Amino acid sequence: MFTREELLPLARSQPEALVEIILALQERLEQLEKRVKELEAQLAKNSQNSNKPPSSDGLSKPSPKSLRARSGRKPGGHPGQTLQRVKNPDHIFILGLEVCPKCHGHGLGKERVLGYESRQVFDLPERPLAVTEHRAEIKCCPHCAEKVRANFPAGVNAPVQYGPRFQSLMVYLNQQQLLPYDRLAQLCEDLFGQPMSAGTLAAANERTYEKLTPFAQALVNQVPQAPVVHLDESGLRVQGALHWLHVASTAELTFYGVHPKRGTEAMDAFGIIGACRQWVVHDHWKPYFAYQECLHALCNQHLLRELKFLWEEQHEVWAQQLSHLLLEFHRQRQTHGEFNEGQFKRALKRYRRIVRRGRYRHPRLAPGQGRCAQSKAANLLDRLENFDLCVLAFLFDERVPFTNNQGEQDIRMIKVRQKISGCFRTLRGAQIFCRIRSYLSTCRKQGRNLWEAIQMAVTGRPFIPSAPPAGP
Repeated sequence: MFTREELLPLARSQPEALVEIILALQERLEQLEKRVKELEAQLAKNSQNSNKPPSSDGLSKPSPKSLRARSGRKPGGHPGQTLQRVKNPDHIFILGLEVCPKCHGHGLGKERVLGYESRQVFDLPERPLAVTEHRAEIKCCPHCAEKVRANFPAGVNAPVQYGPRFQSLMVYLNQQQLLPYDRLAQLCEDLFGQPMSAGTLAAANERTYEKLTPFAQALVNQVPQAPVVHLDESGLRVQGALHWLHVASTAELTFYGVHPKRGTEAMDAFGIIGACRQWVVHDHWKPYFAYQECLHALCNQHLLRELKFLWEEQHEVWAQQLSHLLLEFHRQRQTHGEFNEGQFKRALKRYRRIVRRGRYRHPRLAPGQGRCAQSKAANLLDRLENFDLCVLAFLFDERVPFTNNQGEQDIRMIKVRQKISGCFRTLRGAQIFCRIRSYLSTCRKQGRNLWEAIQMAVTGRPFIPSAPPAGP
């Protein structure tokens, strides 16, 4: 930096040199101001105005504020749940009435019973772990003089082993409720008084994975047939390295796959997205657009968060206007159904008019400018212009949802799993987790009881979903 004493002689004798210094400092100041704005914008981003996950908000988590408009319904409208009586209880105890409680003396032992008032108690059995011993008879055959033994039931292979229902419970608690191996071993010791090693649970997961092979194949065949498939991906750690969990799901089916890559190499390996011929909904991850045989729809919830940031932090008026317009279109679609051709053309015209207002402030790069760095607003405007039909797809086809919430909800559990159990030690373990979770998620969507479904899988009779109806 220059001092006043150094600049004064320079101004008198070499004014041109002073001008060069001032211009250089001015350029440097502009660069620093731009960098400060970028850092302030980065600090202002949170899960409500960007694509950052809620876990990144930390202790400065903003107060919940939904982008949806008020529905007019009263809060707390969810139906309550309580125990329901069963028709055939496991045990019935008759409480006899021998003496009248009113007069405290008249005997009622020989009086006719007029009826019963019953109350049911739901509780665990006294011994939740029952031990069954199979004794196979050994005899000597009088014809061949050989000792022979009766056959044990199928699945009874060792002198001491856990049965299929117990194995199903351990697989369910580990894969669905995400209890780590050590905590499951402690649970078995505390509740059942029996030890269980990590190897026993790992072997049960491995067997379940193998038994689910026909289900996995049916899933790969059926998901692409759905009229709308939701896509998303999220990072996870496997053997200390970054891998990616991919999801392709519908309202009735869920596929999870893990791969070291995030892009088309992983998608080709799974064989689902390339087979889709109808709608796929996603958040504009560019590799998805490599598949041109299907129709693409973008998640408007992602766009609303980006528009919210541009309006609240950078005061881009057009961003607020477009956000209001998208929500208005969403309400109209919910009330009146999909738009006809005339309605859609008018909606598209309004949409493009607002995008042009943003272009006045952030014009497109001219041909020959190359790949210059652009602002967040300019990048978003490029996407809004280039993929306007993908943004508004929900207006002209009622099958297309406004958001990609289905995919986001299905993939959210991997973050919970990593918080509880950390990373996967092996790729095989991650693959086992993905297949079993695909099965459990699909069963839940189909209204199946997960306890019964996992028992069917453990015993080699997994539930196979029926093929979805083909779209037009």
